[in-house]
Amino acid sequence: RQLGTAAYGGASVGECLAVAEQIRRSGAAAWTGAFAALAKRQHADAVRHGAAGHALSARERYLHAANSFRAAEYFSPFGTGQHAELGLASRDAFLAAMANDPVHVEQVWLPWRDQRLPGYWLVPPGADEPGPTLMVTSGFDGTLEESYFQVGLAALQRGWRVMLICGPGQMDTARTEPGTHFVPDTESWVSAWTDRVLEFPEVDQKRLALLGISFGGYFAARAAAHEPRISALVANSPVIDLRAYMVSFVAGMGGDPEEVLTPADDFSLDDIDDIPDDEMPHQIKEMSRSLIRRFGQTTFLGTFAYLRDFVVDPSMIRCPALALVGTGEGGEPIRQFEAFGQRCAGPVTRRMFTAAEGADTHCQLGNLTLSNAVVMDWLDETFASAR
Repeated sequence: RQLGTAAYGGASVGECLAVAEQIRRSGAAAWTGAFAALAKRQHADAVRHGAAGHALSARERYLHAANSFRAAEYFSPFGTGQHAELGLASRDAFLAAMANDPVHVEQVWLPWRDQRLPGYWLVPPGADEPGPTLMVTSGFDGTLEESYFQVGLAALQRGWRVMLICGPGQMDTARTEPGTHFVPDTESWVSAWTDRVLEFPEVDQKRLALLGISFGGYFAARAAAHEPRISALVANSPVIDLRAYMVSFVAGMGGDPEEVLTPADDFSLDDIDDIPDDEMPHQIKEMSRSLIRRFGQTTFLGTFAYLRDFVVDPSMIRCPALALVGTGEGGEPIRQFEAFGQRCAGPVTRRMFTAAEGADTHCQLGNLTLSNAVVMDWLDETFASAR
């Protein structure tokens, strides 16, 4: 995941391999500390380059630091002070980088219910007239800064205006809103972001696309089913039943939790640390803890019961859609990819990436340039056809 962003200035291969070797020697628990230390070195480099008047060098190192802080944040325990600190450091480094970038960048804070949702508005140089605009949201553990590397920069290079958005429960929101959690009606916050995006004069209101990455495939598909102002949808990958999708990821626990666990087996956040490691490995404990918190529930089985509300009716999606998936993602993501393509009311273009392309894994993280070529060419052709 970290190596993949090297194509868009998010990492250097050599530093990634050096940190990987350090983690291999020290153990997986060293991940957060190793990447945080790397981020601090990269940040210090950026400060020195900037002080010497080398703006481009400073920008490049700030971008590396932003993504390394994100990598450290990824495996830091969710909801802790360290987790928020690393995330905010990633944000600060990203903004420092973009201060030396020709792209116009604006922080946006969207009031939504009782929270503030963060986002970035980015406009390429010379894009003063209304033009095509891409709204991008990530998923369970992605961030706004990572979305910039994954697809935002590729869109900017092609002259698109870009709004990187997030909603309740997502990593960026959790940095400043500790009580935040996912909601099934994602149209409630995506439509609020749509209102905000359409206020910018550089936006062509008839050429507004929405792209969702990972869990964001659910967020975007659900929003597109209810928001008629979305002119095109990219689901990478399409998730129409989030509970079934999640069950496929916890298969190592023996199957569907509501089928293999009785109410007496259920556990809460307070119970997790008291469960012996031979009954529940540390990795499963942390995953369970994160799931319960991120969905705003109190118990593990309660979380999977709540997930029944996270569904999309593809027949309500009438705009053109691009569905992406990798052959290595597993049976359930591919099943939902196929169901999405069959059931959408509007035209659907399907693209399955393969191992031979180096893009078969989740969200094509191993070959972002290929993924972005497919996405952005489809968007350009879709809007050219509509015009």
